[in-house]
Formats: sequence, C-alpha cells, structure tokens
Amino acid sequence: MTRTNATDRALAAAEGTRGPLIVTEDESLLDDLLRLCAAAGAEPEVVFTAPPRAESWDSAPLVLLGAEACERVRGAGRRKGVLLISRGSPDSTDSEAWRQAVAVGADHVLFLPTAESWLVDRLADVAEGGDGPALTIGVVGGRGGAGASTLACGLAVTAARTGLRAMLVDGDPLGGGLDILLGAERTGGLRWPDLADSRGRVNSGVLEESLPRLGSLSVLSWDRGTSVLIPPRAMRSVLGAARRRGGVVVVDLPRRVDDTVAETLAQVDVGLLVVPAELRAVAAGCRVAAAFDLELEDLRVVARGPFGTGLDGREIARLIGLPLAGELPPEPALADPLSGGAPPGSVARGPLARFSSAFLGQALAATGCVAA
Repeated sequence: MTRTNATDRALAAAEGTRGPLIVTEDESLLDDLLRLCAAAGAEPEVVFTAPPRAESWDSAPLVLLGAEACERVRGAGRRKGVLLISRGSPDSTDSEAWRQAVAVGADHVLFLPTAESWLVDRLADVAEGGDGPALTIGVVGGRGGAGASTLACGLAVTAARTGLRAMLVDGDPLGGGLDILLGAERTGGLRWPDLADSRGRVNSGVLEESLPRLGSLSVLSWDRGTSVLIPPRAMRSVLGAARRRGGVVVVDLPRRVDDTVAETLAQVDVGLLVVPAELRAVAAGCRVAAAFDLELEDLRVVARGPFGTGLDGREIARLIGLPLAGELPPEPALADPLSGGAPPGSVARGPLARFSSAFLGQALAATGCVAA
C-alpha cells in the first residue's frame, strides 16, 4: 500500500482555516503533529520546507514550529502562541532548543512524545473555537428562599438577551430544577444525570448543543428523578467545558460546601451571596459566607429588599464582612416565579434585569473575560 507522505498531506490541508499553523521541515515530525491535530479535532494549515505567509503567521491562533525550521521564521514578527516542538526529553542537557525558542520568541518548548497530552489539550482549545474563558458567576443564598435561584436565572437571561453567549448551570441538586423556574422543563436535552459519568475533557461545543435551550440561553439542570450525586470530576469536566466556550456562565449553588461544590468554586470568578434585609437572614448569611469565603477569592453581598426593617445594603454587607455588589429591590412580577409567568430577568426594565445588566457590565470589564 502506498504511504501518504508529508508533502501530500500538506497539499491536502485546508487553506484559510482558523486552525493551527504547522511549520516544519521534518516529515516524521509533521506526521506526528497531524496525528495530534486529528486527535484534537483541529484542522491545521501546513507550511512544509518553506517560510509561512505573513497573513498565516499573524492570524493563526497557534503556531507549531519544528525546532529544525526556525530559520524559516527568522524574519517573521514576534507574536504570542508560538510553540517550539522538539524531540527528546525536557530533562536533556542540550540547550539548543531553548536558545532557538528565545531567538524566535516562542511561548513554550515542547518535547515529544512527553508533551503530547498537553499539546492535544491546547489544540482542542483551538478546535472548539472558544474566545477565552467565560466570566463565571456563582450565586448562593444566605438562607433558604433568599432568591439566589431567581438572581442566577436573571443574570443568565440578561446575558443572553444582550447578545452574550450564556449558560446557566444548576449546581444545587435539591433545589427543584432551574429548568422549571425558566419554564423549560419539557424542553429536550441532556440533564445532570446524563453527564454524571463525565471525566477528562468534554467538548464545549457538543455540550452547548446538547443542552436544553431557551432562545440563546443553554441550561444544565436536573431531571425529575431521584439521582442527586454529581462526582467532583464530572463537575470539573462539565464546568470546564462550559467556561471554554466563552461568554457568561452562571452557577446556582447550594449553601453547603462539599467536594463537588469546592470543585465548582475553583472555576468561579465572582460569587454573589443573596441576603434578604432581615436579621435572621444576615445571621445565616454570615455562616454561609464563612464557608464560601475559604474557597472563593471574590465573594460579594447582594442585599435583597424590601428594606423597611432598618437594614440597607451597606449595613448588611458590613455585618457580614463582605463587599456589597448592590441592592436588589423587590419585583412584584416575580412574587410567584412558578406561576407560569416570564422567566426571571425577561422584563428588561425590571429591577432584576437592571441589576443584572449593570453587574455584568462591571464584572466583564473588571475581569477582562471575553464575552463572545
């Protein structure tokens, strides 16, 4: 059987794609890199024994540069995302690869086959087309019935309405299901029990397409069964995939911190603790804050009205010892969120939507997350 050589593969590679750029003079290395690209689902542009075009060099999301081909890119401009690929062991005393990396401005030196798994992950990031990690917001109630689920839905609905890629994740197995709160309980798609065995890398595009959708909002919730156990590894894999898709991810959290919740909080950028303006709610909120503050670097208070008890947002935040994210006035239309009305946050001029819009704008600007 005739073997397809590297030159044939290079000619067959798609031109003008947004996949990685491979620059090499080593046919064996090219075969390995094409194999790794295939494993990651990435379609590369290949430049074999020739300098890359300036457009390809500048626009490729990732450049895989064979150490033997460094002379081919000497005149190219410095850029991020250049990986110098070499053979051997990273413990080798031969420093030639490191000198070449400095000369061309490479971000990393990868030695094959040791770094194959790491490289496949990077290539998969490119193939999935994410624009950077999503702004991930965790919402938890200071007490039962504080309105955390309503706020989580409001944030996600507002993000989707304003054109952001948005996903709402129900992290509370005993909460009744956010799909019901959104009126999407009959919408087809995967629920948490379908994903409980997830491990390793989950494709972010496949995850988004497989979930129930409410317009442009993807929702990961629970079915009506009795299964309530999500292993930490499943939460790590699924939430990691959601974040890689970019935009905004909102997670509704339970008030306890177990291993799965700790795994969730490790991927949360900012947490919101919803506390009604009641002394008992403040006392309960202090205990929740003490548990979550150990796992989450940025935790803030959302004070929920009405504020007729002498407590306002600043006083509530002071008593709990956390920064104030803002005050959330009551919204009569949400008094009975399960009555079949519009999903929380749907009324663009309502207090919940206004709070959500202002908070999202501030948080996206402060964290530098890409809202695709």
